[in-house]
Amino acid sequence: MKKLLTSEFFTGNRQRVMELLKGGVLVVSAYSAMQRSHDAAFRFEQEANFWYLTGIDQADWWLILDSTRGKSWLVSPDVDPIHALFDGQLSPDQAKVTSGVDEVISRAAADDLLAQTARQHRLVYTIDQPERADSFDFMLNPAAREVREKLARKFTGVRDFRPKLAQLRAIKQPLEIKAIELAIGITAHTLEGVYAQLAAYSYEYEIEADISRGFRASGAAGHAYDPIVATGGNACTLHYIDNNAKLAKKSLVLLDVGAQVEHYAADITRTYSYSEPTKRQQAVHAAVEAAHHDIVAMLTPGLSVREYSERVDSRMQQALMELGLIDSLDDEKYRTYFPHAISHGLGLDVHDSLGAPNAFAPGMVLTVEPGIYIPEENIGVRIEDDILITEKGHRNLSAKIPTGL
Repeated sequence: MKKLLTSEFFTGNRQRVMELLKGGVLVVSAYSAMQRSHDAAFRFEQEANFWYLTGIDQADWWLILDSTRGKSWLVSPDVDPIHALFDGQLSPDQAKVTSGVDEVISRAAADDLLAQTARQHRLVYTIDQPERADSFDFMLNPAAREVREKLARKFTGVRDFRPKLAQLRAIKQPLEIKAIELAIGITAHTLEGVYAQLAAYSYEYEIEADISRGFRASGAAGHAYDPIVATGGNACTLHYIDNNAKLAKKSLVLLDVGAQVEHYAADITRTYSYSEPTKRQQAVHAAVEAAHHDIVAMLTPGLSVREYSERVDSRMQQALMELGLIDSLDDEKYRTYFPHAISHGLGLDVHDSLGAPNAFAPGMVLTVEPGIYIPEENIGVRIEDDILITEKGHRNLSAKIPTGL
């Protein structure tokens, strides 16, 4: 697959950040590798903001931007010969070609540069830990914290640049939209093949295996996130990823999957019937499908996020009332059957930030994913599409994928 995003893309992103800095300095760290087992690391995945500014897919690199000088530096990690032999090492020349940065310096040279810069700038920006990180149920990558601590020893103040960069990243450039469309196309083609032979599968993991093969055979990097293949009541666990259960007749199969192309994600959910669906399953799927259609139709530039949320709540409450699951619009059980957000941003992160906007704007890409989950009936149905906000309305980037059942 021909590469879409070249050094010109990353150079342009840095230039836009230089303008946002208004004479300031930004220091950004790549992620560090993370332990998988005794002496082995997990397959490396890069921090999205660092990749957006450099295109570098290696651990422990830094980027320094000084908008007063109009200069940027990549800082290479110190890699000993043994690790270079086993894991490879990105050379300065390769880093320059990939990123478009003019100069690559060592850690020692970077320390000197930062000390000199701190004499001219009291404040430095960095990319801090994610918002709401205290609510995460996993360990954070230490790279951002370590860089902040290093900067705090040199500069008077350290400020988080993540909110401004999130606003910049929220408006997708044409090449970014193209990468997302390619990821969606691969996902669509793969789901088409799975649906055509659904009756031949016996276990969730067989479906997962064919999806993984389909993504890689089509040129994707793989999955943009851990795939969800959930039959029956498993679909009521929103982030179910065991994918081990036996498929049962008279059950539905929920597939929440997305290919990754040049770091950009698709995020698609479809719910299929493993055999002839029951009338109740048909009714639940029809309710979700109708709500999905109406909610997508709401999206237009200028629509406030608050109004969108309120209109979605009303529409989903209506759907639940029609199914006899709640009695009124203010029924406390509403979130029992629709417990998650209707939308999130999509891009380099599968849950990409939209920059905390008051209203939707052209160039934003977000999901629409209504779902109804009835644990007591072993029914979970979700339909999710990827939507681009345009100048006059919206475009459903995944509209060609049949809605399922």
